[in-house]
Amino acid sequence: METVYWSIIIILFIVAFVGLVYPILPSVLFLFAGFLLYGVFFTFDPFRWYFWLIQGLFIVLLFIADYIANLIGIKKYGGSKAGVWGSTIGILAGPFVIPFLGILIGPFIGAIAAELIFNKRNLSDSIKVGFGSVIGFISSVITKTIIQLVMIIIFFIVIL
Repeated sequence: METVYWSIIIILFIVAFVGLVYPILPSVLFLFAGFLLYGVFFTFDPFRWYFWLIQGLFIVLLFIADYIANLIGIKKYGGSKAGVWGSTIGILAGPFVIPFLGILIGPFIGAIAAELIFNKRNLSDSIKVGFGSVIGFISSVITKTIIQLVMIIIFFIVIL
């Protein structure tokens, strides 16, 4: 039965990483569920208050990193709040409209459309903002991957 329990926990961790490129999946909740299921299946004894505090701080850091990376990517290329919103909508809708590549094309098109429609920018400037949104998204995924890896490493250090 132990193999089944570990399989479930590992699958939750894997889904958490899939959630980095498919933002509709709340990756942080899958990580947290893996931690909790370890406690339910095995024991909560290794999880002291400082484990939960550190993991909670990393969860906050995940949300901040996601927002800041997207914001910096768009702002660096001259985008506005409309570009940020367009990019965010594109990130969520893109994978459903165009599987796999939609995760990059969605924020690009979303930022361009928002800048064209709401800020009346020319196409060239809007494309730069779209490019910035993709850079921001990729930066966010890299940063969040590192944070999630650290969270899992801490988990294994604590339980071993």
